[in-house]
Amino acid sequence: MSNFKPMLITDLRKYSGKQFVQDLIAGVIVAIIALPLSIALAIASGVGPEAGIYTAIVAGFIAALFGGSSVQITGPTAAFATIVAGIVAKSGLDGLAMATILAGVLLIVMGFLKLGNLIKFIPFTITTGFTAGIAVTLVIGQLKDFFGVTYLNNEAPIETLEKAAAFFQNIATVNWQALLVGLVCLAVLIIWPKIYEKIPASLLAVAVGIAMVKGLGMDVNTIGDLYTVTSGLPTFNMPAFSIGNMVAVLPDAVTIALLAGIESLLSCVVADGMVQKKHRSNAELMGQGLGNICSALFGGIPATGAIARTAANVKNGGRTPVAAIVHSILLLIVLAVLMPYAAFIPMPAIAAILIHVAYNMCQWRTFVYLVKTSPKSDVLVLVLTFLLTVIFDLVIAIEIGLIVACILFMRRESEEAKIESWKYIEKESDPDSLELRQVSKHISVYELSGPLFFAVASQILEIKSKSYTKCVILRMRSVPSVDTDALRMLEQFVKKCEKKGITVVFSHVNAQPLRAMHKSGLYNLVKKENFCPNIDAALSRGEELA
Repeated sequence: MSNFKPMLITDLRKYSGKQFVQDLIAGVIVAIIALPLSIALAIASGVGPEAGIYTAIVAGFIAALFGGSSVQITGPTAAFATIVAGIVAKSGLDGLAMATILAGVLLIVMGFLKLGNLIKFIPFTITTGFTAGIAVTLVIGQLKDFFGVTYLNNEAPIETLEKAAAFFQNIATVNWQALLVGLVCLAVLIIWPKIYEKIPASLLAVAVGIAMVKGLGMDVNTIGDLYTVTSGLPTFNMPAFSIGNMVAVLPDAVTIALLAGIESLLSCVVADGMVQKKHRSNAELMGQGLGNICSALFGGIPATGAIARTAANVKNGGRTPVAAIVHSILLLIVLAVLMPYAAFIPMPAIAAILIHVAYNMCQWRTFVYLVKTSPKSDVLVLVLTFLLTVIFDLVIAIEIGLIVACILFMRRESEEAKIESWKYIEKESDPDSLELRQVSKHISVYELSGPLFFAVASQILEIKSKSYTKCVILRMRSVPSVDTDALRMLEQFVKKCEKKGITVVFSHVNAQPLRAMHKSGLYNLVKKENFCPNIDAALSRGEELA
């Protein structure tokens, strides 16, 4: 049960007043950082600005209570923005809520089945590829507001390429005042952290944007011009469930669950390195699942562990889930008191924040490094995943990326798998012959190396024997694993040799192949005495069979 135990329970056992002060300070700072980000990400997701705050409050609180990380901060993230916007446009807010609840259930099931460790089976090239792809889609989605472009035909594009096409078709309608606000806010986001880190740059950028628009009377759209901003507390809202609706949103639910699981666990891994502490991956999946369910029921959007906010939490002294709880409580207070003032925030300021977030998450340096230094097959997976994320969506990118990665991996492994015969030479022809083993004429020895699986199993039947051969030794010390196809081919080879009066002897069979041979019946077919611990014993057995 320790796999599912919330980290909060463990951390509170040795909790102290000193740690509470550190968690309190960290929670306040993270809440200040999360406030403008949550509003911006909600707008980018196609929902009202308060939905982002609801998500940070509810999902952040629940995930802290039941999650498996001491320092994880949960809330809306940039990775979900374009995905959620597509779901809202296609299925509406009820469809989004239903998909998020189903995703939460899937995450809980994944945690219950102990699938938390499966994150290690997703190649780094795939996570880098889709992260960069999401960053590009996020930037493209913000071009309209950043440049103050007006879509003359009241277009509402959903797909990334459609958004890019609509932007360039209407680029003549650029609002230069909006562009000026966006550029100034972006400059603040880039420069301010180098001057003074204590005040979050995103909060200052919002303040500067409001001052420019209101103080100078600029003709720039604000949140209040496009959305109705309310300061009401989150209220319970159960979407209308039906079998048809659930089936319709199931693919979206899978997308949300997959991305929430991957991003949360990646964030946990990063945080582990910062605090030198191991998270509980299965408990984290269950905490994220509960957080997403509750977020949807209280008007929020999908949530996941946020790497940047988690890092800020650690850097400011947060070491237990109490910091995340403080962050949620403070955001609840802000929602009740200050939320109406969010209507004054200019849309170019929101766009600037999201463009800056996209830049920070895109890992372009890592992307370029992988392109320059990785094998061609890995570069193919990286670029393919990136392009598929931009052109289609995340699920297609990950599915095809994994398929291609697996195919290329099997190809590499098949190239490593070899079946080679020992060379037989006369003593007098080799000055190093004293170091070589003497093998009788009637014995043939074959070295097998690499994993024996379906892609290479047929090579086993290509092993040749002479008319005078009485024993074939298969030396398997370099074979780490076998699959069903390899076992079937080995069985056929043994039976073929039996018909010719040849005995097959196995030398140094490793643990997994040996277990598989026992289970398949091959061990009994070959007989115990024909399994030898090393080549010397195998050669002695061959001499006995002469």
